[in-house]
Amino acid sequence: MNILRAARTWMKNRQTAIELANLSNETLADIGLNRFDIDSVARGMRRR
Repeated sequence: MNILRAARTWMKNRQTAIELANLSNETLADIGLNRFDIDSVARGMRRR
């Protein structure tokens, strides 16, 4: 993986984490998540 691709992936993951972190606990629960899941979901590592 080249450095530009890695940087873009990191920025995309970080933006996803920020957006999820801005949701309320109730909204996260509605979509089946909690605060502890945010980083895993942002990195695409959460298993269902």
